[in-house]
Amino acid sequence: MNPVIHFEMPYDNRVRMAKFYKSVFGWQTQMLGKEMGNYVTATTTETDESGPKKPGAINGGFFPKKPDWPAQYPSIVIAVDDIKKSIKKVKDAGGKVLGEPMEIPDVGHYVSFIDPEGNRVSMLQPIPHNWHAPKTKQGKQVRSHRDVRSKSRLPRKKV
Repeated sequence: MNPVIHFEMPYDNRVRMAKFYKSVFGWQTQMLGKEMGNYVTATTTETDESGPKKPGAINGGFFPKKPDWPAQYPSIVIAVDDIKKSIKKVKDAGGKVLGEPMEIPDVGHYVSFIDPEGNRVSMLQPIPHNWHAPKTKQGKQVRSHRDVRSKSRLPRKKV
């Protein structure tokens, strides 16, 4: 069974969007540059190097709306072990793949599709690390919002 691992939503104004979700839900956002398509990652739950700490919780991101992109509305991302095999399964089951898989540096291979009901969904063959955790100015991953203010960056012991 392939799990839902990420959500995505489009934005017109990323500063306004980030401010809204921070003030309403306390989400942390990280605004990526042009080299990453001005994507904004959203940390919605306490996260460590292996991902969300709470079982079933997911993080997400926001992408800029573009006039020539199809199906720009909230969607989910499903983790797959082999994106090429999953593309074949989508096509065989009546879905329509939107373009070719793209490599997202330090994330994995990603492609979107339209299911037979008209929903835009994406698949990600992730590389084995957590890319959602926000980073400190020193480049280290933040495990929780408390770590941003913490002077100690020592790893926690696993129980």
